[in-house]
Amino acid sequence: MNIKTYSELSELKTFDERFQYLCLNGKVGKDTFGFDRYINQRFYKSREWKSVRDKVIVRDNGCDLGVDGYDIYGKILIHHMNPIMLEDFRVSSDFLLNPEYLICVTHRTHNAIHYGDEKLLDSAPVERHRNDTCPWKR
Repeated sequence: MNIKTYSELSELKTFDERFQYLCLNGKVGKDTFGFDRYINQRFYKSREWKSVRDKVIVRDNGCDLGVDGYDIYGKILIHHMNPIMLEDFRVSSDFLLNPEYLICVTHRTHNAIHYGDEKLLDSAPVERHRNDTCPWKR
């Protein structure tokens, strides 16, 4: 497995480059944890997770894929860049709580990464200019 890191991701400057780096091209409906889903759900309520989650949000300025200008106005998800498996919970893998393997995303970006569907991504932010919404002042 090719390990993905924030250090490598941060070298990529555009949103599209970062998306391609993280894209998993998964299949819709494929089980991740099956009947053991309670394990990761309990983890996401832990004090340790909430603490590292806050640090990642601050590091990424609350921006989608950590790209300035892609501010997240709704719920911020923290994406594990390397898929988490049951074994990671059993051995307390470094992938779980190390910010080097985590990034801020929107729900749509998260789904696009997992399912490899760029159509799920929000469109790029519109670059605004003075008076661009006032046609009579152009």
